[in-house]
Amino acid sequence: MRLWVKILASVGVLGLIGGISYQPLSNYLKMRNIPKWETASVVKGDAKRIITSTGKIEPVLKVSIGSFVSGPIVKINVDFNDEVKEGDLLAIVDPLLYKAAVDRDRASLTTREAEVARVQAQLHLSENNLLRGEKLRQKNEKYLSDREMDGLKAEYDVQKALLMVAEASVKQAQAQLNNSETNLEYCNIRSPVDGVVLERKIDPGQTLASQFQTPVLFLLAPDLRKKLNVFATVDESDIGLIRQAYEKQLPVSFTVDAYPGETFKGTIDQIRFSATELQRYPVLVTTENPDLKLLPSMTAQLSFEVDSKTDVIKVPNAALRFYPDNVQLVREQDRKLLDGSQWNRDGDKDPNADDADAGEADATADDDLNSNPENSENKTPSNGKANSETGISDQSKKNKRHVWVFKDNQLQAIEIEIGFAESRYTVVTSGDLQPGMELIVGKK
Repeated sequence: MRLWVKILASVGVLGLIGGISYQPLSNYLKMRNIPKWETASVVKGDAKRIITSTGKIEPVLKVSIGSFVSGPIVKINVDFNDEVKEGDLLAIVDPLLYKAAVDRDRASLTTREAEVARVQAQLHLSENNLLRGEKLRQKNEKYLSDREMDGLKAEYDVQKALLMVAEASVKQAQAQLNNSETNLEYCNIRSPVDGVVLERKIDPGQTLASQFQTPVLFLLAPDLRKKLNVFATVDESDIGLIRQAYEKQLPVSFTVDAYPGETFKGTIDQIRFSATELQRYPVLVTTENPDLKLLPSMTAQLSFEVDSKTDVIKVPNAALRFYPDNVQLVREQDRKLLDGSQWNRDGDKDPNADDADAGEADATADDDLNSNPENSENKTPSNGKANSETGISDQSKKNKRHVWVFKDNQLQAIEIEIGFAESRYTVVTSGDLQPGMELIVGKK
């Protein structure tokens, strides 16, 4: 009898202990099965919308300097990367032949000028003879016959014409001398602009044959410190935003591999209409280069600021990518989000309706619209307001997202509407979010 009492007492004690510990143990096991979540905070601050591209740095202008005369190069005064001023002597072509031509033409000019002096003397003599004849005829017509007077007049006219020929010969000789002196000056290759020598394509002793083809001796880049161009290409889907940034004169920043930790600034100077084969449009960005850090043909990684907002709510991009994989962890009223029923076309459709029925209904609606397109036209007001409202509604639906928080041991969804995205955050245009809220981005 005592044994049974002891047994019953032991069973009772064990039952009491089990009853007391059941609820804490059940809660412990339940909490143990709930995952630990990785979270990120909602922040508030300024946001910038950025479009990235790559480009190539080039000088604003490249000046090719050639030679007008032929001959061997006897001297070169500049080399690669030298900075030159307008009028600086860059190189000298052997001037011997051109000096000889100048001396020859100068002697020819002297001869022609002497010929003018001789003809002028003859003309003066003819003029005096004619005056004497006229005086004699005035005294007595018999002193000189008409034939003799005609001879004196003819001699005067001939000498006058010869003087004109001699003076024209002087002008011709002077022009030839000018030409020879110009060719002699062309032996001195001078810089037409201020700039930097990008290329030197000749060496001392090299012979130029300019009569066949004008050779390029130097390639200069003017104003390399003042202004440089960055030629970028932007996809056609982004060119509208780039045009808005151009109109607002928003800044452009870019980096080059040569200076990883440094950011350079520029402005959009031109958007060209000629698209490439890949439907990308050239965009010209200008920048200053006072330290000559930026060199021609460098590759630049550009960031175009196309929009900006101040003091806005932003969510981490990782929070927008999170999607619960266990429906049992989701709050009851949010479970419909996991099967996609919130994206049904009809806003009043039962969220628990069968997906197949929804798809069939949508297909039927599309068939009706395609079979009789006039129906859609007849339902559209003449002022186009319905189309505008539909476009806004579609865009609003496109921008709707859900982020998740862990509250009361359940995953709860918060509907938001988003704007543009940055590298780490996305702007929120509407939604019940506050700075500092912890949003789920994944499991630990």
